[in-house]
Amino acid sequence: MSSMPDVARTRRAPPDRGQGDAWRERFKFNMDWITRPLFGFLLAGIAVGATILGGLAFVVFLSLGCAAAIREWHRLFAKRDFLLPTAITVLTMVAALWWQLYFAPAGGPAAHLGVVAILLIGCLCNLLVGAWRREAPLAHAAGPLYIALPALSLLILRQSPEHPVWLVLMVFLAVWATDTGALFSGNLIGGPKLAPTLSPNKTWAGFFGGTACAAVITGAVAAALKTDIPVAAMFGVALALAGHAGDLFESMIKRRVGRKDSGGLIPGHGGVLDRIDSILFAAPAAAVLVLVFALDPLAGYRP
Repeated sequence: MSSMPDVARTRRAPPDRGQGDAWRERFKFNMDWITRPLFGFLLAGIAVGATILGGLAFVVFLSLGCAAAIREWHRLFAKRDFLLPTAITVLTMVAALWWQLYFAPAGGPAAHLGVVAILLIGCLCNLLVGAWRREAPLAHAAGPLYIALPALSLLILRQSPEHPVWLVLMVFLAVWATDTGALFSGNLIGGPKLAPTLSPNKTWAGFFGGTACAAVITGAVAAALKTDIPVAAMFGVALALAGHAGDLFESMIKRRVGRKDSGGLIPGHGGVLDRIDSILFAAPAAAVLVLVFALDPLAGYRP
């Protein structure tokens, strides 16, 4: 028999990583801890300021922010130059916002048909461009609906006769609370994955934690304004669910095209599209709840 030691038997097994090591690895410091909140607060301040100003300032804010997201959207699907579909969607969005700002409020229901026509023309033009280039015609055609329609929804809410500023701010607060709550509760609790094939980092703990935070923040606004807290909290839950759907939708799109981030314009956040993916679903949901179902999350509030 050989006198060589049994390597397989004598090799020392790697030490087990304790719970403390796992937590230290999970919360290991990186520059995102600084850049993410810094730029998050900066963008939030700009959004709140533009919302309070309203009118043209709000339209310019929506146009600039969504134009960057539109560029990222069409770049995901373009094989080469994405300037033409981007320009079509940006022009569609700006035309729809200006029409809504200056013509729709005074023109009655018939004037809203102009906004619908503008959006449909933009979709058709991008469909033709995509078909001509043989590159994702449906995805390019969806650009005006995916990004311009949420911007239009926020403007319509800002023009609401009942507490317009608070309506828009509640949408923003609910989405921000959802994203922040999901991030912290997902990291702190962990557990089963929400949709591992779409987004491996999202957990059910993050889903419920983010939803609860949205309900708390909208309920807190209602409490501060002395209005119906349960209605406001349910409004927050509805927006949180829409926000989760928007987040997962963008994750699905990026996975299908093989991209981790839509861009890198915002330090700590990735692209603009990565930053606003939740609100792209939440804003139309809020507009439907307020305008179609006549839900007033701040019923009885009188400034």
